[in-house]
Amino acid sequence: MDFLPFNTIGLNIDGIDTFYTTYAILKEKFGIQPTGHIDFHLEQFDVFKHFANVNLRGSFVIKQCNNDCYVFFIEAHLKETSKGHLHIKEQSGYQTWALAYLKHDFGRILIRPETLADKIIELIHPVEVDFKEDKAFSDTFYVLVNDHEKAVAGITRNFRNAVMDIRDDDFVIEIVEHTLIIGNTKPISAEKAVHLAEFIERVASNC
Repeated sequence: MDFLPFNTIGLNIDGIDTFYTTYAILKEKFGIQPTGHIDFHLEQFDVFKHFANVNLRGSFVIKQCNNDCYVFFIEAHLKETSKGHLHIKEQSGYQTWALAYLKHDFGRILIRPETLADKIIELIHPVEVDFKEDKAFSDTFYVLVNDHEKAVAGITRNFRNAVMDIRDDDFVIEIVEHTLIIGNTKPISAEKAVHLAEFIERVASNC
């Protein structure tokens, strides 16, 4: 562990070991490489708005012929209110996210596994996009959009199949125009990171 391709300042031993184990597996399977400093404009995504701050610990590229994609290691501090005042939790959450740049403008989209509460809300007040030709996808995922035309044009059969094939049931996808991120707020694990990288590689190649 002589070379650590991510920022270790302030990390404890468990955090370093978790990040390094995940990095080593992704390196072996996908050949990831550190990107150096790139501003991915993570502040534009709503999924990060409930954090007090997000520290990008490391960013890595999966090289492809036509469209590279990326995996991130982040450290996030949750927002929490106490007696009406905002304070930041002392503990940090270590997470993996992945990013791809899409060929088409999707508008703004949020996709996540659909819950029972979502289904009940949909009965009372329809707010999501359903794909009548793909009942399995619509029954499985909750899709919120701000531009119906762009969303329907972008969420093709190939895209839906890629989402359906994700080997994880706890994730969120957010798209801002041409930029897609996927991840979750659960603690980092090498297995989940591999699932995210598989998806992002497929999307970058085909969408």
